[in-house]
Amino acid sequence: MIRVRFAPSPTGYLHVGGARTALFNWLFARRLGGALVLRIEDTDVERSSPEMVEGILDGLRWLGLDWDEGPKVGGPYGPYFQSERLDRYRAMAARLVAQGSAYYCYCTADALKAKRDAGVEKYDRTCCALTAGEIAAREDAGTPRAVRMRVPDGTMRFDDLVHGPIEFDGAHIEDFVILRSDGHPTYQLSVVSDDVEMAITHVVRGDDHISNTPKQILLYRAIGADVPQFAHVPLILGTDKKRLSKCHGASAVMEYARQGYLPEAMLNFLALLGWSPGGNQELFTRDELVRAFALEGISGGNAVFNPEKLDWFNQQHIALLPPNELARRLQPLLTAAGLWKDAYLGDRHAWFFAVIELLKPRVKRLDDFVVQGRFFLTDAIEYDAAAVDKHLRVDGMPDHLAALDVAFASLEHFDQASSEAALRAIAEARRVKAATLIHAMRVTVTGKSVSPGLFDVLSVLGRDEVRRRLASAAELVGTARS
Repeated sequence: MIRVRFAPSPTGYLHVGGARTALFNWLFARRLGGALVLRIEDTDVERSSPEMVEGILDGLRWLGLDWDEGPKVGGPYGPYFQSERLDRYRAMAARLVAQGSAYYCYCTADALKAKRDAGVEKYDRTCCALTAGEIAAREDAGTPRAVRMRVPDGTMRFDDLVHGPIEFDGAHIEDFVILRSDGHPTYQLSVVSDDVEMAITHVVRGDDHISNTPKQILLYRAIGADVPQFAHVPLILGTDKKRLSKCHGASAVMEYARQGYLPEAMLNFLALLGWSPGGNQELFTRDELVRAFALEGISGGNAVFNPEKLDWFNQQHIALLPPNELARRLQPLLTAAGLWKDAYLGDRHAWFFAVIELLKPRVKRLDDFVVQGRFFLTDAIEYDAAAVDKHLRVDGMPDHLAALDVAFASLEHFDQASSEAALRAIAEARRVKAATLIHAMRVTVTGKSVSPGLFDVLSVLGRDEVRRRLASAAELVGTARS
């Protein structure tokens, strides 16, 4: 059975790169009927926090990435927090020392720094040469010591499922620390110990871990464990081709949620950062991604995070949402803006859904509905002063608006076609351009110079509301409606 893991460190919230790694692992497991293990690597006690753990879990939940084992769900290989597994790491280090694969290092931090300052590029195995008597004396004295892994000479090779064969020369890898003098494991020891005990078969992670792989393979081999298959996925860069960071905008996944992005859009966008299904399809549902995903489609080159492309995906996925689901997602935003009414999912749902459908083609994020749709949802129109000066405070406009009011009142049916015909007839009769009246009416009913199609807006607002706003506009420009 395929078993993969996502193992974030709770020293920060779930960021875009981590979310993409989690997604690839999730897709791989779901595609092949495997299991996804969520493991929290919280051995950095000073920087880790329960708040960050919850932030990571919230990000995964928002994306819809469930896990089969881990926090909140349990499983046969727990605990799933590394801080609760310290004794296991110490036992593995002791085993490696006992069998001669690792050794105690009593060198102080100051001594190691002095050697580096003197030009010694890698650890010179000072403590590897200690005799049994010298080691015993230091142990009896309680001298603090770390544990170092002994790196053999020769070439280490592994077949990466993305990059193909990768080789490292052992001569360039120093005897690395696996257990610090304070008894805490380094990343290399804890990750191998956990992956072995949790029966992980495939390790899918970022390219920045390639240099860790030969060290971990040494550990697997030293304890006689099967080495999992590795797939190192490309890093995510900003549009400036530098590694993605906060300077490129939001990096925490939940920040995108707060900015009005849909999880479906983010999932679709992240999946295509470094992976291609082949063909020209870009829009995918979650189920379509599961059916299409394969590690063979992952590119070896770095991916570029393009915010404009994310906006496009979001716009497309917003368009795919049925009105009732979109209304449900808009409710918290409209409530926060003081614009929500329960009737929008009750007896006024048909009208509200018409508003949503009219705005859909123009919005990129959910909060755009609040900004662009405000004039539909409030009686108090907020007029743009420049638009009023340009289109309403002009010679003859009060009389033109009064004529439009009379024409609209006399229509048998008030809809897009009839309101447009009436406006154009008034324009011809009063010898003004139709565009002049169209601009004026747009400012009259929306308060702005830009909106969805005017006659669609008039139809959705309805005759009574349009006439009420004509009266408000007339009052605004200082002339009462006749």
